[in-house]
Amino acid sequence: MHFDLLQSLSLAGALSTPNDDRTGSARHHAWVIDGATDLGPPGLVGAQGGAAWLASVAQAGFTASTAGSIAAIYGEVAARILAAWASERTRDPEDRWEYPLASALAVRLGADELEIGWLGDCVGFHWPAGAGAVTRLGPEKEIRNSEAERAASLAEHGLGSPKRSEPILANLKSTRGRPGMRVLSVDPDHMAQVDSARIPVSSGDEILLMSDGYAALIDSYAAYDDAGLVAAIRARGLAAVAEELRAIEQADAACTRFPRFKISDDATALWLRIGG
Repeated sequence: MHFDLLQSLSLAGALSTPNDDRTGSARHHAWVIDGATDLGPPGLVGAQGGAAWLASVAQAGFTASTAGSIAAIYGEVAARILAAWASERTRDPEDRWEYPLASALAVRLGADELEIGWLGDCVGFHWPAGAGAVTRLGPEKEIRNSEAERAASLAEHGLGSPKRSEPILANLKSTRGRPGMRVLSVDPDHMAQVDSARIPVSSGDEILLMSDGYAALIDSYAAYDDAGLVAAIRARGLAAVAEELRAIEQADAACTRFPRFKISDDATALWLRIGG
């Protein structure tokens, strides 16, 4: 079996800010990467922001990998990140909050199963050819609920502004880069344990991988349930559904109905079909 690409989409959260997401696919594996928004100016790894740098290095690792398991793929990506960090870092981080971080969800096709591996909060779906239940891939949505609660607790300090207030910035820094996180990172401990699962698949099945900015439609805004989002994408395509995502966010530009730290996040989705 192999992957056939149906559609892919990646939108920056704001046209004035570089997109820190990446996605791609090969014959037997596919991935989506979501760089964690930098909390300081560029300079740690040169002129490029740390999140975009990390996402680009990880993208190169996933693209080049020919490993025979999802764990080995992540091992190759981690090795590439650490080597690039050692050679391209221009100074020491001010503190752990400045570490470049990213979430990732990757899948690999075997003879009759799909291996799924994830670090962080990117999510995906699998649905069988013809009629059948939609299966969520990756983490459950509690991560997004927790972030919304944090944002709501800081609403008095102004959510959604490109220039974050000091209380919001301090709160974000306090949780960034902490030990025990499971993310793509320049800290090898962050990548030491990849969450994984396996599910049976067949030719004709379809796969959707998303960064959390696109998955906000289900996990933050409740515009759809899981099956409803899949149905909307199959009927209208990734771009049309993304227009609905951005319309929801622009209608709540003050971030009051849906508490969040920025109006729109980078939003990326990859839609694949398994070929025989």
